[in-house]
Amino acid sequence: MVDVTPKEVTHRRAIARGRVHMTPETASLVARGAISKGDVLAVARVAGIQAAKRTSDLIPLCHPLMIGGVYVNFRIGDDYIEIETQVETVDRTGVEMEALTACSVAALTIYDMCKSSDRSMTIGEIALWEKTGGRSGTYRRDPDASLGEDVLDGSFTGSNESTENGEV
Repeated sequence: MVDVTPKEVTHRRAIARGRVHMTPETASLVARGAISKGDVLAVARVAGIQAAKRTSDLIPLCHPLMIGGVYVNFRIGDDYIEIETQVETVDRTGVEMEALTACSVAALTIYDMCKSSDRSMTIGEIALWEKTGGRSGTYRRDPDASLGEDVLDGSFTGSNESTENGEV
């Protein structure tokens, strides 16, 4: 494990995004709260938060951190659900792995809860979109770089409330 004790304690934040592709019928069921297992997005949100908190138990050599905040938000499209996770801490090492783990586990939870309706779902485009703090400073992914300009548009509200256009 890398020794982080000489590093300065700073505020650190990381944002990860991903997508679960599904049939339009399944996306509609999720949006209407009609999946038989329950409230898909509420359960996926809790799963993502739990995953961020347990990242060091899952990823070898990942430092355990005192996480200050975890946010998990969703945007429902015609045939996908976009996930955005944000993790923050004041510590000696970054929270990129925590944000990516939260996003991945939220996506897996969506898959698990919807699989009885749609076995053809795919999980993809999970990537670090931003990180701040620490010696290396700020990183922001170019939206056109590797995922394509139409993949994730970043239009998350950060709210826990449903809106008319399918954002949660």
